[in-house]
Amino acid sequence: MESTAADAMPDDTDLTPQAPEPEQALAESSGETSTEPPSATSTEPAAAEANPVMELALKDLQERRDALEAEINALSSRKQQLETELKANFAGQSDAIARRVKGFQEYLGGALQDLVQSVENLELVVQPMVVQPSPLDQAADNATAPEKPGESTPPPAVADTFRPDEELIRETLERFLKQPDVYADPWNLRRSIDARDTALLEDWFFNQGGRGAQPSRGTRPRNILVSAALIAVIGELYGDQFQCLVLAGGPERLGEWRRGLQDALGLGREDFGPSSGIVLFERPEALVERADRLEERGEVPLILIDAAERSVEIPVLQFPLWLAFAAGPGERLDNDDLL
Repeated sequence: MESTAADAMPDDTDLTPQAPEPEQALAESSGETSTEPPSATSTEPAAAEANPVMELALKDLQERRDALEAEINALSSRKQQLETELKANFAGQSDAIARRVKGFQEYLGGALQDLVQSVENLELVVQPMVVQPSPLDQAADNATAPEKPGESTPPPAVADTFRPDEELIRETLERFLKQPDVYADPWNLRRSIDARDTALLEDWFFNQGGRGAQPSRGTRPRNILVSAALIAVIGELYGDQFQCLVLAGGPERLGEWRRGLQDALGLGREDFGPSSGIVLFERPEALVERADRLEERGEVPLILIDAAERSVEIPVLQFPLWLAFAAGPGERLDNDDLL
């Protein structure tokens, strides 16, 4: 019996492992799982906190962009408005100013060239002054001198100055009525004129004796063409013994005269100047002085006066050949005269 009871009691020295309790196993398993790293869902609160800041920044940038676009549109509209105003208000004026500047540039170039030629031909030695008696004094002496019977000869009329050359003059003017000879030699008319132009020149030659005013042909280019025909006729009569002096007070007018005579007579820039065939003047005083020098050298001055000149200076009337164009009441004035 005792041995049976002893066998039934557990042995303290039994080393057989025993199964753990369920509660202990659950605690251990929970402890092991707590050591694992946190999952990705833990970053969601941080992203949620950053989204409002991003939204504010984007909203601010969008507002700035809208403001810049509105400002750009306003500036573009203003630019278009300014361009339209400039084209409407200053286009015509700039074109007129450009034409004035071009005309003045051409005149200035010719004037500088004339100045250089004048300096080259300047006489440094003082020439003795020779005073010739005035034709009026000679006429007075002849009137006071006693007339011998049977020897009185009336002076020739002014209108008869060109009567000896009437046939040549009329033939030349008639030739100008035909087709223009664009290949004619320089100083010959390369353009054609009409019957009214020839009538004007015939009246000037045979009724006025080469001294007087004639009505303007309406425009300056037309007056220049008539003057070119006159220069061609005078060249046939006097050859190289004459010089044409043009009075037109203004750079633009002188530029028109230069271009018109160059085109009608086939001239070059070298034909304009103190030592050439045509000289342009703005002031009548300088023209009269030049005409006096020509007469002292035995040459004939041919004076042409633009229609814009209001009057003819008295000293001009003493010279044998001068033609002044008188502007009509309906003729348009130059822009300079309207200022």
